[in-house]
Amino acid sequence: MAQVNYTEDNIRSLDWKEHIRLRPGMYIGKLGDGSAQDDGIYVLLKEVLDNSIDEYVMGFGREIKIQVKDGVAVIRDYGRGIPLGKVVDCVSKINTGGKYDSKAFKKSVGLNGVGTKAVNALSSYFKVQAIRDGKTKVAEFSNGELENESKIVKSDDINGTEVTFHPDESIFKNYKFRAEYIENQLWNYAYLNAGLRIHFNNKVLYSKDGLLDLLSNKTKPEQLRYPIIHLKGDDIELALTHGNQYGEEYYSFVNGQNTTQGGTHLGAFREAIVKTIRDHFNKNYDARDIQSSIIGAISVRVEEPVFESQTKTKLGSQTVGPDGPTLRSFVMDFVKANLDNYLHKNVEVAKAIQKRIVQSERERKEISGIKKLANERAKKANLHNKKLRDCRIHYNDKKKVDEELKLASSIFITEGDSASGSITKARDVKTQAVFSLRGKPLNCYNMTKKVVYQNEEFNLLQHALNIEDGLEGLRYNKVIIATDADVDGMHIRLLLLTFFLQFFPDLVKQGHLFILETPLFRVRDKKKTFYCYSEEEKAKAVEQLRGKAEITRFKGLGEISPSEFEDFIGVSIRLEPVYLSGNTDINEILSYYMGKNTPERQKFIINNLKVELLDVDGEDVVLDKSKKTRKQEVLEEVTA
Repeated sequence: MAQVNYTEDNIRSLDWKEHIRLRPGMYIGKLGDGSAQDDGIYVLLKEVLDNSIDEYVMGFGREIKIQVKDGVAVIRDYGRGIPLGKVVDCVSKINTGGKYDSKAFKKSVGLNGVGTKAVNALSSYFKVQAIRDGKTKVAEFSNGELENESKIVKSDDINGTEVTFHPDESIFKNYKFRAEYIENQLWNYAYLNAGLRIHFNNKVLYSKDGLLDLLSNKTKPEQLRYPIIHLKGDDIELALTHGNQYGEEYYSFVNGQNTTQGGTHLGAFREAIVKTIRDHFNKNYDARDIQSSIIGAISVRVEEPVFESQTKTKLGSQTVGPDGPTLRSFVMDFVKANLDNYLHKNVEVAKAIQKRIVQSERERKEISGIKKLANERAKKANLHNKKLRDCRIHYNDKKKVDEELKLASSIFITEGDSASGSITKARDVKTQAVFSLRGKPLNCYNMTKKVVYQNEEFNLLQHALNIEDGLEGLRYNKVIIATDADVDGMHIRLLLLTFFLQFFPDLVKQGHLFILETPLFRVRDKKKTFYCYSEEEKAKAVEQLRGKAEITRFKGLGEISPSEFEDFIGVSIRLEPVYLSGNTDINEILSYYMGKNTPERQKFIINNLKVELLDVDGEDVVLDKSKKTRKQEVLEEVTA
């Protein structure tokens, strides 16, 4: 073994910006390209917005303006403005800020003085302007390096701070801000800060009733078993109802931060609901029957919150403050007193809750025998060796694992041995798993959850993901449907989407489901190779190669070699998120697309049908002896 020198010359000290740029995952989680809601570019936006929100919470400024265009974000608040003599320090010196003084920012989100410094270091262009008491100061940076610092000059503008940043494209490769993700993020700020007016591009976001508005906008009245219960207290707010969907659906927040992975406050909330309902009805209902179909939201404010990572997606705090009660007892006591009181005053709501619990109990007992056999079959199928090629790091790992790697954990759901074989050979075994389907999945629209246990493929899939009892045990942050780009592949994709939307809608709503985009063509000559995802990209590639190119049309994933696949599921991976906006009616969507072939669906398909045809003397090409054109064939299939 070669000897490696280890001397003083090997010891290196990095300055703040070098460390952030070298290890960005420590500060903002995974990088990503903007296709997922927790990708780094949205964390950068959040870090700046958190400061503006803190100003509003402290009573300064009633509105915030956000503009995002061409990859550049501009955030303007109307708070007090950064003290002018500290503008540069506040965005470029680690452990510098006003939030260490707990009197000024007692229940702030960002307490470690890192947020805007990370944004600065990870942006190719960063500008901060503070306006304060008739004066202003501007500082501009590039990759964290100060490029320009103005003198303090007079200003007629309103007090506040404006930050402009352009994420560094050498770090956030091929990134794209998605307006729907930003809007969802901003709506959460609006719900948690009732009365705040947020301007985003050409929209105004405003909430009057906080979490009541959140649940109202996420659901439709006909989807609910009873009106939403909305309770508020000092440093705690919650909203609660039961729907008709499978599983539980929660939105949790701490000091205005959306804790997508929950934490101690959400655990206490779920426990408190069960205890309160048991005590109210004086019946020892199974917790699963009480929690089934719950749609809830909770927001708490605590002093000096402890999160399990810099991205603040899971709360680890055990108390509400240095001298306060435990967080569990704080939430439990509030829910027990206020929810029980509400149920005594609203008897019809109490009856509706009890009816839903009894129904859940009956459904659970109906499938208990089937479920037991299905679980045994899953073990006998030796799931983790035959159906699943697992990875080493998982989203739900309890052991200390790099946060960025946990967020990168993915599973590709594919069909057939050839496709799964190519992906398996090309994947990163650390963070990428492969699940292989056998044949086309069942169309499970309008079926009960019994079918998940009766159908072997569905049963094995839910066990692979570990979502049988909810998302708390989800093993992969990204669940990726990877099917061929042909009619059969599209059909399999729709059937899998139906499965997840029907039985695990919270997986979709929490942004874990994606579609893998793979190239349709390979265009190459002796020197260059282009992989093209559309006809337009193919045409450009052919033009670049001056028309002298070999063009290969990939008919299926199995035709793409593992060496080529490495790029498509690695650095250059293209994922299309499955996104549900607002109060999307899942049943309505599934009924329309996966139910019986209704006249409405036939009409829609016919009106939007695009069939590429060769044209000979203005006539459709005749396909066979029956003299039918391709267009006629497709129309007959649609209306059959």
